[in-house]
Amino acid sequence: MRKLKFIDNISGLQLFQLMKPVIFLIISIAFTKSHLTRAEIGSFEMFMFIAGFVTFFWVTGVIQSLLPLYHRNRTFRQVGENHQGKSPEIFNAFLLLCFFSLLMFAFGHSIKNYFSVFRFSGNVPFINLLLLYVLLSSPVCLIEYIYLLNNRAYRIFQYGLYTFIAQMIFIIVPILLGKGIIWSIYGLLAITAVRWVWLIILLRRYTLPKISPAFMKEHLYLAAPLILTTLISGSGQYTDGIIVSAVYRDPGQFAWFRYGAKEFPLVLMLANGLSNAMLPEFSTRTRMKESLARIKVKSKKLMHLLFPITMIIMLFARWFYPRIFNPEFQRSADVFLVYSALIIPRLVFPQTIIVGRKKTHVTLIAALIELGLNIPLSLLMIKWGYNIVGVVLATFIVYCISKVYLIGYLWYKMKIRPVEYIPLKVYAMYSFLLAVLFVLIDHRIIDIH
Repeated sequence: MRKLKFIDNISGLQLFQLMKPVIFLIISIAFTKSHLTRAEIGSFEMFMFIAGFVTFFWVTGVIQSLLPLYHRNRTFRQVGENHQGKSPEIFNAFLLLCFFSLLMFAFGHSIKNYFSVFRFSGNVPFINLLLLYVLLSSPVCLIEYIYLLNNRAYRIFQYGLYTFIAQMIFIIVPILLGKGIIWSIYGLLAITAVRWVWLIILLRRYTLPKISPAFMKEHLYLAAPLILTTLISGSGQYTDGIIVSAVYRDPGQFAWFRYGAKEFPLVLMLANGLSNAMLPEFSTRTRMKESLARIKVKSKKLMHLLFPITMIIMLFARWFYPRIFNPEFQRSADVFLVYSALIIPRLVFPQTIIVGRKKTHVTLIAALIELGLNIPLSLLMIKWGYNIVGVVLATFIVYCISKVYLIGYLWYKMKIRPVEYIPLKVYAMYSFLLAVLFVLIDHRIIDIH
């Protein structure tokens, strides 16, 4: 495959992170058009939900804290130290990911007979396969970041294209052949095994297998607040999913929620890709001014692209949901509309600057604020008659509050004004237009269905 010149580290990671939700959207559409019942689809969604929920916080914490530590840590980067281009940092990060995977695998086995979701008594769907997937899937999340740290942007895109297409085939084909949903899970495990082979090849090529308790201690010191931050905030959808499954205890309702609880993939993945790719640039003071200007320019470009596309998608959400999936999922469109509005807090990046400067305790405080507000506000919204949509609306409110807190910290504590990294006029204009459109659609003044 010929290299594409426009792909750099930021766009490569953005494209990779965009592929995953696109592929799972195609899988979701295929499931709804197949012989599977809504309850069976709900079981698969719960499998993926639990696998993500028990791993996302520590995977995010370990990887995000690795980025500013790479080549900038006290343990390995002493004056005159040379590793012939191979990284002991990445190798030790891999060991940490494996340790957490084994820990979660063992913990899951110890409680699997005492844990239940929906109406599964003392169990969850495909529990043993779920635990195996948790064990295997987390360390392979390091692959795209090995390429990122070694400035192999095109390889990020290439790896994602090959493996996500293979994943789609492995999951969908058994269903098209009339098999049960368990065969799709076998396919998911098979592609994870392929990714492990890929990971081992990269570890041999790019890392120095030098075990360092000192670096692991330094790494965990920076990662711990990020792990707690991500766990507490619940990454939005996870907290919402727990509330929905606890209140309604019905796989059909959960399927409705999960099919709607999807931020527009282009927004989520391009925003996260920009944030993660920019983290190493904020790790030193010498490039701070240039990095602030760069993230402002990059975020402005994202706003010009993503806000108009999101507004178009919102206009037609109630029309395409029953057509892309099936009429049973009409209610999911209302959930999707609220999640689409998350673009407003998503496209500002105070957390990138704060984590890049290694002040991870600040993001922990923001997460505690989110947790303290999200659950009671969600339950109040349900009580006030907003039902599942109210859970999502609460998430939008608390996420905005969290971003305001981080912006305030940068301004008052670090003397970094919002105008230095946020294109305020463009952002305010698009946010206002999207808010007006949301109100018009929500009140069915504009109603395309």
